[in-house]
Amino acid sequence: MASPKSHALVWIRRDIRLHDHHALAQALVDFDEVSLVFIFDKLILEKLPQKDKRLSFIYQGLCEVENELQNKGSSLHISYGDPIEEISKLAKKLKVSALYFNRDYEPYAIKRDEAVKKGLEKEGIEATSFKDTVLFEKEEIKTKTDTIYKVFTPYKRMWYEKFADLGGEVPTHNVNLKSLKETQNKFNIIDHDWYKEMGKEEDLPPYSGGTSEAKKKIKTFQKLIQNYDEARDVPALDETSHLSPYIRHGNISVRDMLNLGMSGTTSGHRTWTSEIIWREFYMQILANFPFVEKKAFKAEYDDIKWAGGKKEFDAWKDGMTGFPLVDAAMRCFKETGLMHNRLRMVVASFLCKTLLVDWRKGEKYFALKLLDFDLAANNGGWQWSASSGTDAQPYFRIFNPYSQSQKFDPEGKFIKLWCPELSNFSKKKIHDPSTADMIEQSEAGCMIGQDYPLPVVDYKKKRQEALEMYKTALK
Repeated sequence: MASPKSHALVWIRRDIRLHDHHALAQALVDFDEVSLVFIFDKLILEKLPQKDKRLSFIYQGLCEVENELQNKGSSLHISYGDPIEEISKLAKKLKVSALYFNRDYEPYAIKRDEAVKKGLEKEGIEATSFKDTVLFEKEEIKTKTDTIYKVFTPYKRMWYEKFADLGGEVPTHNVNLKSLKETQNKFNIIDHDWYKEMGKEEDLPPYSGGTSEAKKKIKTFQKLIQNYDEARDVPALDETSHLSPYIRHGNISVRDMLNLGMSGTTSGHRTWTSEIIWREFYMQILANFPFVEKKAFKAEYDDIKWAGGKKEFDAWKDGMTGFPLVDAAMRCFKETGLMHNRLRMVVASFLCKTLLVDWRKGEKYFALKLLDFDLAANNGGWQWSASSGTDAQPYFRIFNPYSQSQKFDPEGKFIKLWCPELSNFSKKKIHDPSTADMIEQSEAGCMIGQDYPLPVVDYKKKRQEALEMYKTALK
């Protein structure tokens, strides 16, 4: 009598792809048959609005995966609910002997995954996790005194040393889809209305989700990457990669990203690779110091008495502060869910150190809107701007929104795109139209205080207040 085939379930999460996927690759080697599942996490989704671009981005990526699986005679199992319950139910239904998944380093995910693992163990089902989201995780890169790096530059040097130990080659995980379980699934992501099931509506993002779209963007960016170190700071130039949502949702792997960075030796290639290492730095900070999700990394910064209130915060969110570069950035963000890297630093510094609003409020707002939202990177970036995090800028470094505008949007092209009421101001006045006299305002067809707001605060005055605010807290 022939022995029954061994069967494993692979849980797809923030790795929505079928190539270079560690857990999937290993399951296909270890088992005769492999099934795949994606769970729309009710505990996360119920906190989101009815329409969310990220959900639609994920949905599009899943549809692409489903098409590829159907071509192989299989299908992606989909469910909506608490993953702890849904994984258990499906594992029993499919009679699998193992669950494989790639690790996630966010506090909620760690707690959830441990609960899933314990629940399955009671049923005699083994759950195994794999490193996939990063090249080096948690405590793999430590100082010579066996501590966690808290400063980026030495971390980066050690990262490269560890990479050299791998032979200087980016490892990949070969996925052979031959062992997929044959599946007929009428509740698949394409044929069943999962939006309705979740009580959500489609909200198309500015980019289509999925690996094929990501690969197109990689191909385009390969022609631009040599200038990335300089062009990435100019928001009016369309010369960034546009890949961050794809890496966040796993349509491409971190190894795809590293191969791109290491395909050349220009300063642009080096800067791109450095950004990938920053991503891993912040992930290991979150994994080792999970308290940063809610508190400042530097505890003394929790004593700051933030003077900014609802008026300032609302003006910032709505792009109505009277500071054109900040307003253009926030209006773009509100509509698209996208934020240029330089602009993230500008608007974050402005909220904390000019409007004097608690950085946590800005972090939370970004978490609700960012198409590429990643807890580790978002938290790390906001704490860097607020000077409360690891390797953060000193508290007395305060971005001047006017000089940042003049330097990185000298012609006002980005401002004109998102604040069209300012389009007729000269390239000198557009950075601070409140300095234009009545004749200039009339000629521009924009009266400051009516057609565009006056500055919500006095920058120079607030700069001094910010310095005093920080000094008082850090005494």
